[in-house]
Amino acid sequence: MKHYTFPDRFRTLHDQAVARYAAGVRSADAICTPEEKTFLTANGLFANNLYDYAEDFHGYDGEPGPNQALAIELVRRDYFLTVQGGRLSATVLDPATMPAKSESVRGIAWLPRLLPKARAKLRGELPASLMYGCGGDRAFFHEHDIVPAEFLALVWRHEKDEAAIVDWVVKRSAAR
Repeated sequence: MKHYTFPDRFRTLHDQAVARYAAGVRSADAICTPEEKTFLTANGLFANNLYDYAEDFHGYDGEPGPNQALAIELVRRDYFLTVQGGRLSATVLDPATMPAKSESVRGIAWLPRLLPKARAKLRGELPASLMYGCGGDRAFFHEHDIVPAEFLALVWRHEKDEAAIVDWVVKRSAAR
């Protein structure tokens, strides 16, 4: 694996997925070739990640876009290689266990729902039905002036200290 070229290769795959989606490809399984899937898996990523980025790119005026997607996936990839030793998790988050979209903590809506999603994204445990950086997540990030990859890195730094994450978000939100 060539680590140095990962960003360029990911960007190429992102752009190809966006083009394939525009051409009518409407499944995560078909958005990538087998060789591309092998590359993604070797880096702790999945074809549905690219499919979600391509689908939202076309449905939400280019968001989250290639720069945000790359930043998010670089954090995920680093966690995969560093913490997980290059081994995929066998666990998948059960969407039924997610807090409701309406829940809040310390007056901040969406944060209780975003925390398990971010942890699952970090560990490669998101089910295909959920996207880290979806429209609801992006609304939260815009409102609180947080970069999605920055939040993912924060969750990694404070993996076992949810209060520290909430404190950080409260402080960031108050500073906007």
